[in-house]
Amino acid sequence: MTSATTAPAGATTSVALAGVTKVYGRGENAVLALDRVSLDVAPGEFVCLVGASGCGKSTLLNLVAGLDQPSGGRIEITDRTGSAPSVRRPSPGLMFQEAALFPWLTVAANIEVPLKLRGLSRDARRQRVAELLDTVRLRDFGRRRPHELSGGMRQRVALARTLALDTPVLLMDEPFGALDAMTRDLLHDELERIWTERRLTVLFVTHNVREAARLADRIVLLSSRPGRIIYQTPVTTPRPRRIDSPEIAAVAAEVTDRLRTEVGRHGQ
Repeated sequence: MTSATTAPAGATTSVALAGVTKVYGRGENAVLALDRVSLDVAPGEFVCLVGASGCGKSTLLNLVAGLDQPSGGRIEITDRTGSAPSVRRPSPGLMFQEAALFPWLTVAANIEVPLKLRGLSRDARRQRVAELLDTVRLRDFGRRRPHELSGGMRQRVALARTLALDTPVLLMDEPFGALDAMTRDLLHDELERIWTERRLTVLFVTHNVREAARLADRIVLLSSRPGRIIYQTPVTTPRPRRIDSPEIAAVAAEVTDRLRTEVGRHGQ
């Protein structure tokens, strides 16, 4: 167990946060949401952020995604898709709890949206959509509309659409929170498979500590507002994992104890 905020020793960095602070409002109405958060995530690492409601997990993800700007500190994403690493403006893929699909478009057309924005030709888009449908195991559902799909299938489409951005960094904000336990468990397997095949770097926000223990290489715990990193631990249980296994339960219990202590401290 460690309280350090860096990626594993000797690893290069895919996502780097240095002293990131976020303040909403001004003067007496100012709210400090994040306070000097520093975190390094290695390429291909799966990091889960956990913490009490309102601790700034989603705010942190939005800042990394570039949807908002920090009040202080620095965020860097290193592009290693080319021949040489380069630091660039954050532009990872972001997936939310709600699938947020366009209801008037087919599954295939929803996935095609970011491909159009990237300027791919019609033939290239058609081929890429087919590949992505295979990736999320929805090959026969390209002509369906979102309302014809189950919640789990809609989240698979949302994942395929995010993967269409072709970014090595994937940000996920409670993507399976609204699903039943069985569907969530199946999607854990699918996400782990895609993460492994594509060697993605994943920053995953969840309230479910067991889910974090099931998926993560490393769990990072944020304090109650203002959000600070107060604890983190590697998850060394061999993969594939089962969410109901004794090993995962033990990891989850330790993180939960830390979380309860933090919530209790904040309540006092």
